[in-house]
Amino acid sequence: MNLDLARATELSEDVAVRCALLAERVDVAIYVPFPYLQAVQRALGHHAIFLGGQDLSAQREGAFTGQTSGAMLADLGCRSVLIGHSERRYGLGEESAHLCAKVSRAIESGLIPVLCVGETKAQRLGGSTRAILAEQLVGSLDGVSQASAKDLVIAYEPVWAIGTGDTATKADVEDAHRAIREVLADLYSAPFAQATRVIYGGSVNAKNAAELFACEEVDGGLIGGASLKCDDFFAIVSAACS
Repeated sequence: MNLDLARATELSEDVAVRCALLAERVDVAIYVPFPYLQAVQRALGHHAIFLGGQDLSAQREGAFTGQTSGAMLADLGCRSVLIGHSERRYGLGEESAHLCAKVSRAIESGLIPVLCVGETKAQRLGGSTRAILAEQLVGSLDGVSQASAKDLVIAYEPVWAIGTGDTATKADVEDAHRAIREVLADLYSAPFAQATRVIYGGSVNAKNAAELFACEEVDGGLIGGASLKCDDFFAIVSAACS
């Protein structure tokens, strides 16, 4: 929940120009606050960077004041949507069963669901990281078939490493990503687990992106504060292309 309309549009235009060639080599998406989606979609123009929503309703349509449906996002040109971001799981108390309905709504609307999972510091210190990841994945994908989940992206967000000063090591990241793939293999199949993109979202910045993306299990990044600066975001996307 940052920027105003003018700055959001300007930043999107700058990113579209700077990352134009890179976006032909890796997928680049911008997840925009609802009020600015249409303006940013126009700012991106014909560039390969695609638009995403930060959330969607678990409902298809109807009397749900203040909510935004998957169909509405698709109508505005979105190709993807974030589901279960840590600020919604832990900040707003959204539970996995509710997020599962959102995953289904995203898929039926033709959107790529980016399902976020991750543990708090207390959960990590308690040694329950793998159990929490499994619980969140199983609950958020309950009833979602392998065929319908073919474009699913999983974002690992260690809540304890977001804006806290604590940093996840390569070993931390690789272990969590392996744990995620193990759960996906149990839910679906080993080939599906290996083919699914698992990206990392714990304070990725211009300085640590290359090291994180070099991890065998990491397929990309979910970028927070660093995405508000064009130069930093360009550096991160460049690291993904290395």
